[in-house]
Amino acid sequence: MRSTLTDIARDSGVSTATVDRVLNNRAGVSNRTRTIVMDAAARLGYFGQTEPAIERIRLDFVLPEGTNTFIASLKAQLERQCASQDGIDYHLHAVEGFNPLSLAQKLASLRSVTQGVGLIALDHPAVREEMRALAEAGVKVVTLASDILHVARTGYIGIDNRAAGRLGGYLLGRLLPATPCKIALFAGSLSYRGHEEREMGFRHIISEEFRHLEIVQMREIRDDRQRAYEETTALLERHPDLAGIYNIGGGSSGIGRALEDRGRGKSVIFIGHELTENSKPLLLSGTMDAVIDQNPRVEAREAIGLLASAVRGKPFEIHPPRLQVIFRENIPEH
Repeated sequence: MRSTLTDIARDSGVSTATVDRVLNNRAGVSNRTRTIVMDAAARLGYFGQTEPAIERIRLDFVLPEGTNTFIASLKAQLERQCASQDGIDYHLHAVEGFNPLSLAQKLASLRSVTQGVGLIALDHPAVREEMRALAEAGVKVVTLASDILHVARTGYIGIDNRAAGRLGGYLLGRLLPATPCKIALFAGSLSYRGHEEREMGFRHIISEEFRHLEIVQMREIRDDRQRAYEETTALLERHPDLAGIYNIGGGSSGIGRALEDRGRGKSVIFIGHELTENSKPLLLSGTMDAVIDQNPRVEAREAIGLLASAVRGKPFEIHPPRLQVIFRENIPEH
C-alpha cells in the first residue's frame, strides 16, 4: 500500500504541512529538510515502483564558431535534446573555425574528463592524432556532418556528402539551358572532408552528364558572409555572363546579397545547402533556386543517442539524416 503524508512526516521528523510543501515543490523549506523528506518518501515507496537510476555520463560536443547558421541550429538542438534527457551532463565547446590546431588542443583537454565526444572534424594530422588518443583513453568519439576516415571512432552522423555534391551538380545542370554556360563553386574549407567530397561529387557529375558547363572559379569562403559577398561581387565583375553557382558550405546569405545587389538574383541559378533563417528568404525571393538540406534536429538526436549508448555499452540503431531538396514551393513549416 502506498505510504501517506503522515508516514513520511513520521519517518523524516517533520510536520505533514512541511511534507506537503516539499512534495509540491513549494517555497519555505530548507534544502536539507527538502532532501530528508524526499529521501524518506522514496524509501517508503510514496512515488511507487521506479526504474533504476540512469547512470550519469558526461558528453562533450566541439563545434566551430562563426556565422554558419546550420552550426548554430545544430548547437541549439544538441543543447535542447541533451537537457531533456536524464543522466547526461553535457558541455558544448566552440573552437576557432577552420583551425585544426585549435580543435586538436580542445580534444586533448577533454581526454581525461569526458566519456564521449561529438565533433565536426577537420581532416588534419593533429586532429586525427587526438581522435586516436581519445579512443585509446576509452572515450567514445562520433563525427558530425563531416567524417574522418582511418581513425578509431564510434560512428559518423551525417549525410553522404559525395552524393550531396552530385545532387547539387544534377540540379544545376537540369535548371540551366543545354548550351555552353559558365558556373562557379564556393566552399567553406576543403579541410573539411565533407566539403571536399561534395566538390568531388559535383565535378564528377558535371563531367559525366553536363559537359557544356564550364567551372570558371572555385573559392574557399570559410562560411563567412562578408567574404562570400566580396568573392561573389568580384566573380560577377570577371564573368558578367555567369549562369550558375553551387555553394558547398555556409555563407549563402552573402552570395545571395551580392546577386541581388548586382541585379542578378533571377538570372543566375543558385544552389546551396541547409534550410536556415538566412537561406529561407533567398528561396522565397527566388534568388536561391534550391537548397539541399540535412535536418540538424535528426543529426543531434542520432549523435546523442549513439554516444550515450556507446558509453553505456548498449546497442544503438542509427537512423541518419536524409538528403532533402527544398524549393520555394515545398518549404517545411518548421
